[in-house]
Order: sequence, then structure tokens, then C-alpha cells
Amino acid sequence: MDELATVRTQARPLSEAMLHHLPTSVEVPRYRRDQLSPGIVHIGVGNFHRAHQAWYLHRLMQQGLAYDWAIVGAGVRPADTEMRDKLLAQDCLTTLIELAPYGSRAEVIGSLIDYVPVGADNRALIAAMTAQNCRIVSLTVTEGGYYIDTATGAFDADHPDIRHDANKPSEPRTAFGAIVAALRHRREAGLGPFTVLSCDNLQGNGGIARQVVVSLASFIDPDLSCWIDTQCSFPNSMVDSIVPATGPHERSLAASLGVVDQVPVTHENFRQRVIEDDFCAGRPDWDQVGATFTDNVHGYEAMKLRILNGGHQVLANAGELLGVPTIDRCISHPQIGAFFVKVQNDEILPHVVDVPGLRSTDYLSRVVCRFSNPAVKDTTRRVAFDGSARHTGFILPVLRDAVKIGTPIEGLALTEALWARMCAGTRDDGSEIEPNDPKWSQLRRAAIEAQNKPSRWLDQTDVYGDLASNRRFSAAFDKWLKTLWEVGTFETLNQYITM
Repeated sequence: MDELATVRTQARPLSEAMLHHLPTSVEVPRYRRDQLSPGIVHIGVGNFHRAHQAWYLHRLMQQGLAYDWAIVGAGVRPADTEMRDKLLAQDCLTTLIELAPYGSRAEVIGSLIDYVPVGADNRALIAAMTAQNCRIVSLTVTEGGYYIDTATGAFDADHPDIRHDANKPSEPRTAFGAIVAALRHRREAGLGPFTVLSCDNLQGNGGIARQVVVSLASFIDPDLSCWIDTQCSFPNSMVDSIVPATGPHERSLAASLGVVDQVPVTHENFRQRVIEDDFCAGRPDWDQVGATFTDNVHGYEAMKLRILNGGHQVLANAGELLGVPTIDRCISHPQIGAFFVKVQNDEILPHVVDVPGLRSTDYLSRVVCRFSNPAVKDTTRRVAFDGSARHTGFILPVLRDAVKIGTPIEGLALTEALWARMCAGTRDDGSEIEPNDPKWSQLRRAAIEAQNKPSRWLDQTDVYGDLASNRRFSAAFDKWLKTLWEVGTFETLNQYITM
């Protein structure tokens, strides 16, 4: 019996004790994890974090470096308890599976060493961030989790969770309330500040994180707010790799490679990490394992957010309406793929500036190849999720630039019309689209009303702000939404492609 067959027969779950029994084809930590000490608290231990930040740190540890920068996981939602339980059951180890077009390979990473209990008052999280060895607090809490008014960019001080944290600062509900509470304890104890590192797909994510933390602190203690603003660091960062959700297929794939993991992570065979070098309490040398430190994070993130993340929305809403299940099948679909390429070349690329060593046209070609990878199987539904945050973050900034200087917007307007049509809750074949957005009730109500009066969709000022009053955009949106309802998605895409 070969070693892979032996592992399958044993079917023992992943753990520290099992590492030496895995097939030799699975790379495992070469460092002793009992020699690691924490330096980072990460809030939001999902697939995205484990495939990015945790992996880069693991690569340093494989070189005998950064042993004092291990990660302690944390969460602020009740659902995070399930992830905590599963990770602790396997000694916080994670199997990463690289999905290349020519095959898959697995590695087990060990840079996460603990996961604090999840509680309504976030007491354990606050304690972890107050610990003297905590020097970085990083976050992946999704694009919509920053309490920012998407239409104005202002801090949403009236959100119920923010009002709660301002009134009960010792029992915060939010990650940002917990950060403020920990910084208050550190200041009182003379422990000094830490860096807050946002890893979410937001342009200027460091500045946004600063805005939220400093603004919330100002309601609690103006002096503390000033101290945070002047002493803490909030570097901008950009991370890039397509990471599908985990389900039965991914667990079966891990098992086929020799690892029994309840929460494996699959990812494409591409990674990029770009960070502003602004860390008030030190940092790991991530640049030694491929990360880029630069003062021009904005250029890199604008390219990625507009071409890749914006491109995801161009594909996903059309794909959902036509019942195309995965992104690779969307990009290969004759109408959806042609729609994507035309919108990118005519309407998105004119608003993307080249960065050192990489032209926007070359980056688009790379994205097309990445989206076409059949091994990734990134679902259309996952990519279309939370459109209320993703359209405002990835599509509407390009639209604003375009209407300002008079460049083409027909494809961008059609992208918004496709989103509105999707939020009506049915596909072209009449099948139901399940709720897929935190604001689904609002979106569906507006989408149904917009079937007869398209302006009802643009009346959502929390999404569109003053864009709705732009006559060129509103006229194009009106035309395309009516066309979608009259002739369907397939024929509407044909009309745009042949313009």
C-alpha cells in the first residue's frame, strides 16, 4: 500500500501530531510551532486571510524567520465561533491547495497558533490586543464592514452598532470598538500603540480604517482619539489572489491529496501583496518572500480593484441571470466574455494608470487568464455576493471618473442595469435567485419597482449618491434596464457588443 493510500485508510484529521504522517508531496511546517510567539492579532479568519497574510508569514517561518510574529485569530460575529472550533480542533493548522490549470498541490501552514473565544462583549479579543507582544492588528471584515456611507465616503456615526460602542465602550460589538478599547487600555498602561492593517478590498483601506477608528474614539474620549491618530499606523495595503469558498468539493480535494481538513483553502496559482511601509511597532520582513513595500499602493490597488474586482462584477451579474455557474465559464461564454472585454478596453482601462513594471493592458491579459482557469471553479454566486458594497467600491468610482471627463459609459451603465435586473430575484429562465446581499430586501424592492420605472433603482442614494442626477448615466441606465426586461440578457449583451 503506498503512503497516500495509507493516509486515506487512516482518515485521521489534520493535527500537529499527524504532520509527519502526511504524504511527502504535502509540504508541512519545517519550524517547531511551540517556539512561536504571537505578534499579530487578526480579526476575520476566513479563506482570504489564510491564503494571503498567513501564507506570507508561514513562508518567512519556513526560512527560520519571524518566529515572534505568529498570528492569534479572532472574530466578532457569532458565526466566527464555528470557524474557531474547527481550527482549534486541528491545532490551528490550515491546508492550502493551489489550483493550477495543470494540477493541484497541497501545503499545510502553521503561522496561526491560537484563536481567542468569540463573545458578545469581545472581552477576549480586547485582552489579546492589549497584550504587550501585540504589535499589529489586521482585519479582513469585508468591504461592507467599515461603517462608511458608500455614497459620501463619510463615517456612519448613526449606525446602531457604532452608537452602541460609543455608549458602552467597555462592551463593544464591533471590531473597531474592540480596537479602540484595547488602545485605551494600552495607553493607560504605557504599552504604546500598534499598527492597524486593513487587508480588505477597499481603495485606501488604511485611510478608511484610520477614519473609522479615530472617529469612533472621538465619541468616547477626544484625547484618546488624538493619541491614536498621531501614534498608531494605518498602512494601505493590497492583496490579490482568487480564493473560492470552501465546501464539500474542497474538502474532498484535500482528502484526495492526503489531508483530512475540515476547513481547507483553495486558491489560484497567483499571489500579489503590496503594502505601504508604515508600521509604528515593527513588522515581519514580508518583502523577503515576495511582498512589495511601496509608497504607491494606490496605483497597484486601483489597477486591481478596477480591472479584477470590477471585472468580477461585470461578469457575475450577467452570469447569474443566464445561469452560468462559475467565473471560468462566464469568461468563456461568447456573449458574457465579449461583454467583459469590451467594457474593460473601452470604459475601464482609460481610467487605470500603469504602475512600475506593469501596464494596465498586460494586467488585463493576466486577469483574463486567471479568470479562465478551470481548476478554480469560483462560483458566480460568490462573486456576485454583496453587490451593494462591491459595485460602490469597484464600478461606481470608474463611472464617476467617466462622467466627469466624458468618456464612454454604456457598458458600465449596462453593468449597473444587470445588477438591478439580478436583484429582482429571478433569472431569464424564471428560476429564483436566492438572497445574496446584506441589503437584499431593499435592493429587491427597488429592482421590482424599477422594472416599470428605472429611476427607482437609481433613487437609492446610499448607493448612487449624485450619480443618479447625471443625465447621461441615467439615460443609459434607463435604456439598458428596459432592454433587459424586454428582450433578455443574451440579446441585450449582443446589442452592446455590436455597438
